[in-house]
Amino acid sequence: MNAITLSLTVVLVALGVVAGLGGYTSLAFALFVLAVIVSASLKMANNWEKFVILRAGRFQSAKGPGLFFIIPILDAVTAVIDERIQTTAFAAESALTKDTVPVNVDAIIFWLVHDAQKAALNITNYREAIDRVAQTSLREMIGATMLSALLSERQAADEVLRAEISRKTAEWGISVNSVEIRDVAIPVALQDAMSRQAQAEREKQARVILGSAEAEIAGKFVEAAKLYADNPAALHLRSMNIIYETTKERGATILIPTSMVDSMNIAGPLALALKETPIKGN
Repeated sequence: MNAITLSLTVVLVALGVVAGLGGYTSLAFALFVLAVIVSASLKMANNWEKFVILRAGRFQSAKGPGLFFIIPILDAVTAVIDERIQTTAFAAESALTKDTVPVNVDAIIFWLVHDAQKAALNITNYREAIDRVAQTSLREMIGATMLSALLSERQAADEVLRAEISRKTAEWGISVNSVEIRDVAIPVALQDAMSRQAQAEREKQARVILGSAEAEIAGKFVEAAKLYADNPAALHLRSMNIIYETTKERGATILIPTSMVDSMNIAGPLALALKETPIKGN
């Protein structure tokens, strides 16, 4: 006998009592009984809710959303489960990393109930349990991770936490969508030391780059020196170009040593170079 059939039977019995006894008092009593039965039998669940029903102490069904009937006295709503995505913030204070550095970590978990029966019957308080499991899993993850990895590989740590919490809460009918570490706080003294180390690394890298550039420039100068040594005319032309570049600005006064001016007399070397260079005709 389902809930609707039982309710109709009670209504018919009440009407029979009214017909047998007669009078307005009996009618009022029957209507009152009918109202009580309907209010106790008729339930309504919102779109995101599931009502877990026990019949005579045993699981009967998980109903919702919408209207549904239960059998008064025999049926009892033991839990109303919200199946929307929930958020729970949790933290681990003064947890030691694998390299024994104390850190304070704040995180947040996004989860939902995918099985209302398990969430209602397999655990006393699934919300509190999720918070405890998240905290212990976070501490376990911190203890197995180096500080540098915890700071630089945040997404990997999030995925490790999500997988571990999902494994522990699966039997409660809970699904974990994601876990996000919001903040990793380290001691101030260690922050200063890490800042100095990072600055030293940047200075080291800058010096290495500068040294490589100097070596490359020196190599180019050696190539140029060899080229000018084999071609004195090119060296003189380069010298004249340098003097021109330095004196082309108006109002500039340049002091040039006499020896440098004498070296600009390239008539002899230039003529010799031109003489030694064959001229190809058409």
